Amino acid sequence: MRTASWGRQAGGYAAVVTVAETAGLTWEKDDRPLRGVPGAVRRDHGDLVKELRDLVKRVGVQLGTLTRALEGGFTVDTVHPYGWWRAELAGHPLARAVVRRLIWEIEVTPGQWRPVLPEAEHLPDAPDDALVRLWHPIRSDPGTVRAWRDLLTERRIQQAFREIYLLTPAEEDTRVHSNRFGHLVHHRRMFALFRARGWASGLLGPWDGSDEDEAVRTLAAGAWQVRFFHARADWAGDHELATTGQVRFARRLEGTWREVPLAEVPPLVFSEAMRDVDLFVGVTSIAADPDWTDRGPERAYWELAGFAELTESAEARREALQRILPRLEIANRCSLDGRFVVVRGDLATYKIHIGSADILMEPDNAYLCIVPSRRKSDGQVFLPFEDDRLSLILSKAFLLASDTKITDESILTRIKRGA
Repeated sequence: MRTASWGRQAGGYAAVVTVAETAGLTWEKDDRPLRGVPGAVRRDHGDLVKELRDLVKRVGVQLGTLTRALEGGFTVDTVHPYGWWRAELAGHPLARAVVRRLIWEIEVTPGQWRPVLPEAEHLPDAPDDALVRLWHPIRSDPGTVRAWRDLLTERRIQQAFREIYLLTPAEEDTRVHSNRFGHLVHHRRMFALFRARGWASGLLGPWDGSDEDEAVRTLAAGAWQVRFFHARADWAGDHELATTGQVRFARRLEGTWREVPLAEVPPLVFSEAMRDVDLFVGVTSIAADPDWTDRGPERAYWELAGFAELTESAEARREALQRILPRLEIANRCSLDGRFVVVRGDLATYKIHIGSADILMEPDNAYLCIVPSRRKSDGQVFLPFEDDRLSLILSKAFLLASDTKITDESILTRIKRGA
């Protein structure tokens, strides 16, 4: 992985700012890395420490903005002249940290695109006016997608295994709306995600006219609009829950939004919009809340959704696990079985759902509630994309593979009762 880095001296210490997937600040003495900010530096060079921390924060924001801007180009099929891209993006001292770890496509002949990963090879020779665009798996066959993911994992390069969302037979039948994301969610968490992902929506609540709303996002440079419907749950109590429903699309024609059948939505626009919606419900659904203990309709949904068929995002997580598990020190205790990671402990055998990270115990599928601390990978467990649920699954797998070493008596009691 190529990184950009530079340093500053502070007494006998060196501050090193590195830029890779994100920006970081470390301290060294005599070329040896230190665990934190040296006390002498904190005491005598406080202004420099603050200056560098602010710099790292600003660079991190800039890298995040660049990543979102590049992703936003998918729905408009953004292309760049190769000469400009090579100098201003792939060659930029900061942007290169993001750009060079992504797969790109260069149009070598009209209509023929060659994929390239700058991090893994030298930039090819091509005319300055050749076109370059960010590679998307929806444009490739499954074999090519698998090959790229194998390479990214092998080279320990973090790039999102971008999910593909295609029109389903059920959506062909409903024609103008999708019902695939009907869930029960924590509304305020979802509302925060709406804002973070550029969707406009009102806050639901116990006041007039706020029982239901639609989250709206404009895509493809204003040509397309997606709407995601949701409503306040009447029996939500203090949890501020909401139900989610239909996803609909509209196209701007003569200055007016006109709803269109899903089959008429460009595949990339449809896939990117549905990816956002899957993120919203996947992160905020109560099915992903292992502490959920309420009864009634909420519990019935929790039990059903917590072990349901995998969504596209969970399928991408499963594909990542296929590559990760054989590399782990607990590989001989883990296997994949449909929707689950099966972990063989000494006290019991466990099934971790790849979608929710909830746990069942064999042979009777007794539910086991565990909320472990996140296992720090310290470079040993490489995750091919950033995903809190993937980290949580691996954390639970490591814990359960060594279940005789668990010291929490409440967890041990539940394991022995269930087994």
